[in-house]
Amino acid sequence: MEWGSEPGAVRRHRIGGERRDGPAAAPQLEREALAQKPLADVCGGGARTRKRSGEGSGSASRGAGTGLSEARAALGLALYLLALRALVHLSLQQLVVRGTAVGHRGEFDARQARDYLEHITSIGPRTTGSPENEILTVRYLLEQIKLIEVQSNSLHRISVDVQRPTGSFSIDFLGGFTSYYDNITNVVVKLEPRDGAQHAVLANCHFDSVANSPVPYPPPLTLTILKQISAISVPLEVFWAVLLKGASDDAVSCSVMLEVLRVLSTSSEALHHAVIFLFNGAEENVLQASHGFITQHPWASLIRAFINLEAAGVGGKELVFQTGPENPWLVQAYVSAAKHPFASVVAQEVFQSGIIPSDTDFRIYRDFGNIPGIDLAFIENGYIYHTKYDTADRILTDSIQRAGDNILAVLKYLATSDMLASSSKYQHGNMVFFDVLGLFVIAYPSRVGSIINYMVVMAVALYLGKKFLQPQNKTATYTKDFFCGLGITLISWFTSLVTVLIIAVFISLIGQSLSWYNHFYISVCLYGTAAVAKIIFIHTLAKRFHYVNASDQYLGEVFFDVSLFVHCGFLTALTYQGLCSAFISAVWVAFPLLTKLCVHKDFKRHGAGGKFIAFYLLGMFIPYLYALYLIWAVFEMFTPILGRSGSEIPPDVVLASILAGCTMILSSYFINFIYLAKSTKRTMLTLTLVCTIAFLLVCSGTFFPYSSNPASPKPKRVFLQHVTRTFHDLDGNVVKRDSGIWINGFDYTGMSHITPHIPEINDTIRAHCEENAPLCGFPWYLPVHFLIRKNWYLPAPEVSPKEPAHFRLVSKEQTPWDSVKLTFEATGPSHMSFYVRTHKGSTLSQWSLGNGTPVTSKGGDYFVFYSHGLQASAWQFWIEVQVLEEQSEGVVTVAIAAHYLSGEDKRSSQLDALKEKFPDWTFPSAWVCTYNLFVF
Repeated sequence: MEWGSEPGAVRRHRIGGERRDGPAAAPQLEREALAQKPLADVCGGGARTRKRSGEGSGSASRGAGTGLSEARAALGLALYLLALRALVHLSLQQLVVRGTAVGHRGEFDARQARDYLEHITSIGPRTTGSPENEILTVRYLLEQIKLIEVQSNSLHRISVDVQRPTGSFSIDFLGGFTSYYDNITNVVVKLEPRDGAQHAVLANCHFDSVANSPVPYPPPLTLTILKQISAISVPLEVFWAVLLKGASDDAVSCSVMLEVLRVLSTSSEALHHAVIFLFNGAEENVLQASHGFITQHPWASLIRAFINLEAAGVGGKELVFQTGPENPWLVQAYVSAAKHPFASVVAQEVFQSGIIPSDTDFRIYRDFGNIPGIDLAFIENGYIYHTKYDTADRILTDSIQRAGDNILAVLKYLATSDMLASSSKYQHGNMVFFDVLGLFVIAYPSRVGSIINYMVVMAVALYLGKKFLQPQNKTATYTKDFFCGLGITLISWFTSLVTVLIIAVFISLIGQSLSWYNHFYISVCLYGTAAVAKIIFIHTLAKRFHYVNASDQYLGEVFFDVSLFVHCGFLTALTYQGLCSAFISAVWVAFPLLTKLCVHKDFKRHGAGGKFIAFYLLGMFIPYLYALYLIWAVFEMFTPILGRSGSEIPPDVVLASILAGCTMILSSYFINFIYLAKSTKRTMLTLTLVCTIAFLLVCSGTFFPYSSNPASPKPKRVFLQHVTRTFHDLDGNVVKRDSGIWINGFDYTGMSHITPHIPEINDTIRAHCEENAPLCGFPWYLPVHFLIRKNWYLPAPEVSPKEPAHFRLVSKEQTPWDSVKLTFEATGPSHMSFYVRTHKGSTLSQWSLGNGTPVTSKGGDYFVFYSHGLQASAWQFWIEVQVLEEQSEGVVTVAIAAHYLSGEDKRSSQLDALKEKFPDWTFPSAWVCTYNLFVF
């Protein structure tokens, strides 16, 4: 580094071209070095003078080379990373292997699957309990299954069953709640050998969609039926244009399954086991239909494994993000059969950690059926997941083809495998698995992975141990420099994280959160450059003030060893914790160590020349390529999620932390270049300038978070509920009644961007919590109250549904064990939420829901999610309250919210008028509901 204030003697020593031999040089050097201000004396040495000439192993000769050009080093590393990123991008764009037979007999035909997809989505929004879901979609599926059965080979037998289950269960998703369903719909198809089968593999999809899902204008038949089903007060053309159709979640999966059923049924190859296709009609109701099937259907006892098809985005590659539990043979089946593999145990461990606020039917089959399986999901473009933009035309035919090829191949493999029948023999153990740029999958048992990991750790221990166990005079210097370097590296990472967090917090406080949501490169320019600049700055200070007289090559080697040691530490910790993801650290230790051993002699003789850099970067190719591959997946998943993660989590803080972490990883083996380069001044100035410009532009509001661009929409999600609330006292008298439109923004910015367009939505109408009511007295559809604490309540006229909900106390009994048993009866729309809060001195001991043991939600209240199909009897249930201390104001408060998500009752003129005011870059979901609270 060439700073103007650096003494000439130090500068000459740093260049390394001149040797200081002779007794007179040392005292002069010492005086010049002591004149320097030490960094902070963190390593106990301050600025020192040392000779590094010919120190043998553990040190590089200070006389070799003259240092790297800063411009060449910075540009070379940037181009290297950009080239790797381009390679990752190319691999992700390659959805299918060209030359794959398409449309041939016995092969999956994406064109036929797309035809199924177009028909399913043209039916309209398929909310559980709606005619579109319970009648039209079921009718279409049965028609297509019948046609497939007619064309099937005589080797196979097809059986079809329409199941209408009723049941209840508790789940710890979203903090915990209980679910009850009545008369929902499953369409089940069993494809088996003509003589029958004793074992089966299950393929699962769901044909229902979230409430308020978009569709193209319907075909004439559907239009005629819908006009007969419900009277719509606005032109149907207008109504239809704003609905959702759930193309990716999960109509495309059901279309793929129909085509897989067609191909397998026409195959001349006999199956050894049955394949059961479950088209379930209530997954968006928090996994109800899969529970009804696996706990009640007679075919469920045949199932030995399953494949679940899901979506967390729209199109792209479908990722295997969960397997098991245990049963490594299932991973081997995917590895052996899948034509276009895309799988990662990292995704599995991240998803199962609960970081991602989502869940799939995988949980139901695992927890209630004790069945192992494979969970796949489309993950690209999560910005439009569960919005009106989730349309069939956005799903590439190649995406359908690759998913179909994979599912067909894996199902065929399992249905002809001997392992399926005796799967219990192979159930123990976990697998490390990951794909290599979508070309193939590497998989091996986790116990083998642990052995490999510890072997890599031992290799590092031998490599570093040799340096630490040198003769005493050399060891002391190297050991001190090594641990000093470790401290400096950790300090640089810590200060880097603190810096970006300070920026992120400031951006959040001034109301400019999510500025990168529609311009992701801004996050890199703002947080990424700040993180890199801070790391370089700290190491430059260390090089300038602490390692004053150390050879650049020696420092380069020390800091390489420090990075190796840090990654080895992570490898040891992850392996000790039993995490299969430890293989990443193994890659980041093994390949750099091999590279170091290969280039060491050349580096020692010739310094950091072109040959050294070329071989060094070549040796880092695999770890850096795979790191960028994983980093893409991280941002592809998490960036859209931050736009719907609630009002309590500052998304800039999360994204800045992730970017800082990625920067630490990617910079780890490039830190040595800071010490090998002549200077870092221009690099730091450039990074600081980019960060400053990005910071000023973000603060000025230049980058708007959302977009309605049809080519790449990134909408803001808003929930509007036109609700009438009625509160009763212990005597049944109405003590409060109000009505309004309850507004929830699903991201951190709240209504700040909405208020300029709709002035009446402002902070003066912020909703206030009813302290004595469960969940603050508002009609939560799901128990996400702990994620969204900022909401608004705009006064509006009362709603009067044509089919109002009714709730009554059937009986109140005193039990011999000093508890009160309350029996209730409720009738209403297809979706209702029931809330319970016990009073002081009372506890909820049991109820007739789930397994009988009440499950609390976050905050201590109880939440029950209810839904039914087209026809259902009155919902009757009981709760038992243990009274420890009599209270004059009763023992329990209950409330019930009725959600009208389909039909004429879903809409109100005030709701429609408000919804029309929202700008086109928003996606408002709106429905009518009622809320009634009672005290007993």
